[in-house]
Amino acid sequence: MERLDWKKTVKLNILLLKIVGLWPTGDATYGNNLYKLYAVAAVLFQVSHIIFQIINLFRILDDLEAATNLFFILIMEILAVIKIYFLIKNMRMLKQLMITVNSDLFQPKCRRQRELIQSNLNHWTGIISTFRFTATAWLLSWCSFPILDKTYKEYRLPFLAWYPYDIRMSPYYELTYCFQVIGITYLTMSNCNVDTLIAAINMFIGAQFDILCDDLKNLHQGNENTSESVNETLKRCIHHHKEIIKFADYANKFYNWLLFFEFFVGGISIGLSTFQLTLVVPFTSEFYSFLSYSSGISVEVFMYCWFGNEIEVKSGELPYAIFESDWASFSPQVKKNLIFFMLRIQQPLTISALGLFNLSLETYMRILRTAWSYFALLRQVNSAT
Repeated sequence: MERLDWKKTVKLNILLLKIVGLWPTGDATYGNNLYKLYAVAAVLFQVSHIIFQIINLFRILDDLEAATNLFFILIMEILAVIKIYFLIKNMRMLKQLMITVNSDLFQPKCRRQRELIQSNLNHWTGIISTFRFTATAWLLSWCSFPILDKTYKEYRLPFLAWYPYDIRMSPYYELTYCFQVIGITYLTMSNCNVDTLIAAINMFIGAQFDILCDDLKNLHQGNENTSESVNETLKRCIHHHKEIIKFADYANKFYNWLLFFEFFVGGISIGLSTFQLTLVVPFTSEFYSFLSYSSGISVEVFMYCWFGNEIEVKSGELPYAIFESDWASFSPQVKKNLIFFMLRIQQPLTISALGLFNLSLETYMRILRTAWSYFALLRQVNSAT
């Protein structure tokens, strides 16, 4: 059967990360070449875009509406830079994960397993397509609303920021406008593609548990059904399980802190952007900008929680897969090995953020409840002023 190239799944992610300077060519990390220089320039460009907004934030702290309008986007931009830092820091580990996922051990062994994997790929494609659509809709609407609302005549920029020159002069206004558009485009591409890459890694892990479950259900098939052959198949399954756990452990080290920041910032951003929706004129370009932003962040957090939940559910199915095999006909030695293996897999694998909370749909609901609390608090404070 033709080998499955797992890296093809994230081909677009890797291409877009290359464009923003975050994916060196080949299986190596950054070298002393022009691409490294471009990567440094791209990161500095994005950081400078954020710095000018931070300076302006301190200048408008007494204005609740203006401060929240800037803050909920600013914290996501800062989060994007944090993701860039961890991506670059763990580049060698991430490249190794991309090599490992294409190893012989992680390959589907029959057409039935290819169909199981295709189901995972379809779910991943659907969710990230929704995420990319909402992110692109927000980016286009946010960068263009000064033009659509004709506030560019008042020298309105897409992002509230301070600059050490008068932007109400041409060509400073036009150049600053382009600077902001390019800066937020790079930040959005970086943020989205790191997120979808992490989602793909978690999808890979869930798919491997599907393959392992299928192997365990069919321990007695594909061999002479002797005690020795079944035992050898079981040993391969145990080795596969160890490698999945090792792969998941390395992956979790890469995005452990990212999950913590993502959930913390995501809850705040959803609450603040929803609050902003109540302040702008309905059905204007600015209104749709806030709507697409809050939708995008909601999908972004859901993407993490969904695939983390899939890992927990599918890893929890391993004992049931063993039970579904023809275990009653196995020799005492095979049954003994199955019991030892089952004792090891009683607890399903969970992906956590610093061990504080797991990636699950329950966590997603808690984040939404937290976002609603922020929204209610801001509404109350705004009504009192």
